[in-house]
Amino acid sequence: MKPMIWHPEPKDQKVNQYLDNMNKEPWFAIYAGIILSVSLFTFLVLLGVF
Repeated sequence: MKPMIWHPEPKDQKVNQYLDNMNKEPWFAIYAGIILSVSLFTFLVLLGVF
């Protein structure tokens, strides 16, 4: 039976660097979507009032 202790492999560091570079949250798109949704809702409400 293999020991249950994990030892890092040379490939792990390369994978972690790739994930750190590529796996980012799209905050700009999230904020832009929220602002666009609120603006569109407000515009539609103002059109409905008049």
